[in-house]
Amino acid sequence: MNRNLKFYIAIIVVLIVIIITIDSSKPKPVNWEPTYSIKDKIPFGLYILNEEIPMMFQDQKIFRLNTTPYEYFVDQYDYDTERYLTDGTFMMISDEYTIDTESTNEILYFVEHGNTAFISSNSFPETLLDSLGFNYNGSYAVKDTLPSWVVNPKLGNAPYNLISNSGTNYFSKIDTLKTIVLGYQKTHNKKLVNFIKIPYGKGVFYLHTQPVAFTNFQLLKNDNYQYAEKVLSYIPKGTIHWALKNQYGEDISDSPLRFIFSQPPLKWPWYLFIIGMLLFMIFNAKRRQRIIPEIKPLENTTVDFVKTIGNLYFQEGDYDTIIEKKIIYLLARIRQEYLMDTNVLDAEFIKKLQHKSGKNPEDIKQLFYLITNHRKKHYQSVEHDLIELNKAIEKFTA
Repeated sequence: MNRNLKFYIAIIVVLIVIIITIDSSKPKPVNWEPTYSIKDKIPFGLYILNEEIPMMFQDQKIFRLNTTPYEYFVDQYDYDTERYLTDGTFMMISDEYTIDTESTNEILYFVEHGNTAFISSNSFPETLLDSLGFNYNGSYAVKDTLPSWVVNPKLGNAPYNLISNSGTNYFSKIDTLKTIVLGYQKTHNKKLVNFIKIPYGKGVFYLHTQPVAFTNFQLLKNDNYQYAEKVLSYIPKGTIHWALKNQYGEDISDSPLRFIFSQPPLKWPWYLFIIGMLLFMIFNAKRRQRIIPEIKPLENTTVDFVKTIGNLYFQEGDYDTIIEKKIIYLLARIRQEYLMDTNVLDAEFIKKLQHKSGKNPEDIKQLFYLITNHRKKHYQSVEHDLIELNKAIEKFTA
């Protein structure tokens, strides 16, 4: 491994260790974000309510909606009978009203058919304000405590001090002919309405302006859980359809790395670690790759061998042997290429060879004249004989 690469990797590892050590030694700040998520155990999550709600509504079915109310209730509606295939109470507890207009209209339609809606939120849409005839108001002044209570004598009128981050929103306008006040809060020594019941069609809306009453923090403080129980006790027996989609934190990834990515002090060291590992793999793999040796093709040494032998005979002046070798090679080639018998080199052979090869007849006759003359002669050949025969052969083989 390259020495520089080792150095850089060591620096990355040391940085990661230092960052994790520093971060782990610091006290983790409390997350006061109002997520209203059933998965969050932070102060303003709904984890405890989600765990306890089966006990609060025993023998009642509770469906947690991960789709919009419009998508959910449209699937439950029978257009032939013009009735819903389900009934019960639509419930929403959220810091802000995050439901879209189409879904709000569907909730109105669901309640109009004889069902119930329980909505606890710090805000309400224009669609509900106009349809139900109410309005709300509030100040942004944050009070340490917010006394809140219900007015039902059977449940008790004792106030409960909701602590910290309690919104001051209240119902500033209601239709007194049809709206029933169910609860109050006390802000700046004024008794303000925070819980109402409004009939709509054949059903009923329960609207509440203190969703913080159902969060983990409030349920664990003093006897505040009793206030939440009293408010929720107005929900009638039957199926509960609890809307969770689009509330903060509900679409949480199920990835095992979810926590790492949710914590900036861990997220960036994780990225550095991944980058470091990639660099290590790239450079280390390059270093370890075996060098592939070059394989040279086999050389054809036959020609060189023939040249060497030829030069040897030529230097010795043995022209007869060289001429005879060339004749043997020429006849072997004729046998191989033209499939002809070369034992008898007469006029018939020459004529057949001319037909098969298409060469000049005079050149063929001259070539075999020289061959025949060489084999019949009784004197030693000279250099001129060799040159003359070689030229004749080259003419034939050209």
